[in-house]
Amino acid sequence: MGTGMEANKQKEFWKEAVVYQIYPRSFMDSNGDGVGDLRGIILKLDYLKELGVDVIWLSPVYKSPNDDNGYDISDYEDIMDEFGTMSDWEELLAGLHERGIKLMMDLVVNHTSDEHPWFAESKNNPDGEYGDYYVWRDAAPDGGLPNNWESFFSGPVWEYSEERGQYYLHLFSKKQPDLNWENEKVRQAVYKMMKFWLDKGVDGFRMDVINLISKVEGLPSNGTAPIADGSKYYVDGPRIHEFLQEMNTEVLSKYDIITVGEMPGVTVEEAKKYTAEERKELQMIFQFEHMRLDGGPGGKWDIVPWKLPQLKKVMDKWQVGLAEQGWNSLYLNNHDQPRMVSRFGNDGEHRVPSAKLLATLLHTLKGTPYVYQGEELGMTNVKFPMIDEYKDIESLNMYNERVTHGGADPGTVMAAIQTRGRDNARTPVQWDDSDHAGFTTGTPWIGVNANYKTINAKQQLGDPGSVFNYYKELIALRKSHPILSYGDYELLLPDHETIYAYTRTLGDETWLTVLNFSTEPTLFEWPGNLSERQATLVIGNYGDEDPDQQQWRPYEARVYRLN
Repeated sequence: MGTGMEANKQKEFWKEAVVYQIYPRSFMDSNGDGVGDLRGIILKLDYLKELGVDVIWLSPVYKSPNDDNGYDISDYEDIMDEFGTMSDWEELLAGLHERGIKLMMDLVVNHTSDEHPWFAESKNNPDGEYGDYYVWRDAAPDGGLPNNWESFFSGPVWEYSEERGQYYLHLFSKKQPDLNWENEKVRQAVYKMMKFWLDKGVDGFRMDVINLISKVEGLPSNGTAPIADGSKYYVDGPRIHEFLQEMNTEVLSKYDIITVGEMPGVTVEEAKKYTAEERKELQMIFQFEHMRLDGGPGGKWDIVPWKLPQLKKVMDKWQVGLAEQGWNSLYLNNHDQPRMVSRFGNDGEHRVPSAKLLATLLHTLKGTPYVYQGEELGMTNVKFPMIDEYKDIESLNMYNERVTHGGADPGTVMAAIQTRGRDNARTPVQWDDSDHAGFTTGTPWIGVNANYKTINAKQQLGDPGSVFNYYKELIALRKSHPILSYGDYELLLPDHETIYAYTRTLGDETWLTVLNFSTEPTLFEWPGNLSERQATLVIGNYGDEDPDQQQWRPYEARVYRLN
């Protein structure tokens, strides 16, 4: 066994932890204005303690005009009025720490809001201190845009500023101008802001699209099309590792914290560099390869059916790829992705077993599991019938581009938004069966899923067979069995159409996970080398003591200890 593998068995808190993501706008509203807030989270701290999670990742709560739900920040060192005050935030941090839960803040430093004072100065005073804080370019010689890159939110990445007489780069919304990381003053300003939060007691950062901060010099066009994907010029750019190592030296290494980088388009080889302990960059990354399985040639909105062997292939690639150095983040949904039970499970007749099956997958693979709010209740996609019920800029821009301007069929476009839109994850958490699911006494900022009467926390807390209580069991299991954090992983039956099976091995201990991704009963034939070993059921999502060891029921998940 190589030294890398040994290093990867080093005991670390963040390798054993379970992280819970809170999207504050939709978590809990304390004051009846229809928007979730910090005091709402404080009201639910005992719920989080009951679930057993170790870390809260809090999506942005900083001052923001809310063009992209808080990912457009106008003041990094203050709290958005809708969410509360800095003293509310301090009370939240203290309440989490009292319960033994850490707080990881969202770090959004690829871009700011166009309402950030830095941008106002940069726009109005090109020769001043902030003139070079953003990526400015003159028009092309023919008077056109500086290049042909397409924004993540549709349309070109360039917006013209009358004040400055130049274009600024925005990989996302035009209200999210990209910071110029080539400017050392920008980097030092970011590090100073990070220290501000760490000195307040924050336990780590989830870094938004952090592998996009280094752009190729000259920002060349991709081909000759009027608009094209420019990602090869800014994903894992030329100075990215230098920037992250500098950040680590200046800030991260000085604190005992958790770091995870969101990295669209990252490869396994790059991920190893980002997360290998000796390189001193980050601890783990979010990759998106498994999030693209149901996207066709036309991208996210071109929806095709996914197949289990494809999912296994991608997950296996990352499990094996980061086995000896680096670390995986395990997730199937978040604030940017649809609900996992609707996407990878079955949100109809088999909602409960399939939600538990997907949880079993995430909590028995190697890596750090991330639970997105409501996932522990088996919350589903929402399927609003009308476009005006949706709030997300990405979905609205796409609808506008394709239907209003492009003449596409509204029904087809709506079906894509109902399946893949980000608002699926942003409907309010379903606390009980009272009005608006107990989320607010006012009018919620976005509609509540109509199924809250039957899917809610109050009902599940009292039901031993609920999705919530199964999550509690899985989380407790991770805490008491190091094999789930540190055991080696091996995939079985890679080509099986419905069975997902793998072993975890630590020393002379082996566990076997078998998952039936099917609405039909399925036979599992034990591989020869395992069939002689005595199998003891550790956990199963049907709750039986002694199930048939050959036949798996619809969406059945079982984990065995092999003796």
